[in-house]
Amino acid sequence: MKPAKHILLFTLTLLVIPGCGMHHRAGHHAYRGTDAALERATTKVSTLIEQTVQDPDKAKQSQAVMTEIVAEVRHSRQQNRQFHRQLYELNAGYDAPPEDFLKVLDELNGRRMQSAAKILGLRFKMKALMTEEEWKAFTKGMAELRGGYRHPPGGEGKS
Repeated sequence: MKPAKHILLFTLTLLVIPGCGMHHRAGHHAYRGTDAALERATTKVSTLIEQTVQDPDKAKQSQAVMTEIVAEVRHSRQQNRQFHRQLYELNAGYDAPPEDFLKVLDELNGRRMQSAAKILGLRFKMKALMTEEEWKAFTKGMAELRGGYRHPPGGEGKS
């Protein structure tokens, strides 16, 4: 392998491993907190669907799609944790070759792309259940909900 490729691989590994580590140093509690936040958000989105979708049957179908999206998010998070564990095991191995890290990272990125594509498909399925006015009201409500989870202006995480 060329020296430039080794340097790139080494740099990538140094960036990925600590980033993943921050997640796990907090332990499983970080995920439980995320689960609670996901439950609260699900309840709020469910209420938003009830308020914006006039046809009760389509509202029920939209709720079912939302449930599929939440299930995919949970599944994706579980897979990410498994990939991170694999990276930790590799990192602990003194003789682990760079190719092994790349294999795990390729799988991780592939699974993330599959999950994102599935969620995108579900989004369009939900959109098809709503009228244009309902969709506009729903997306406006979603933007307002997201605003409640952002850091205050001037604080940490400022975008």
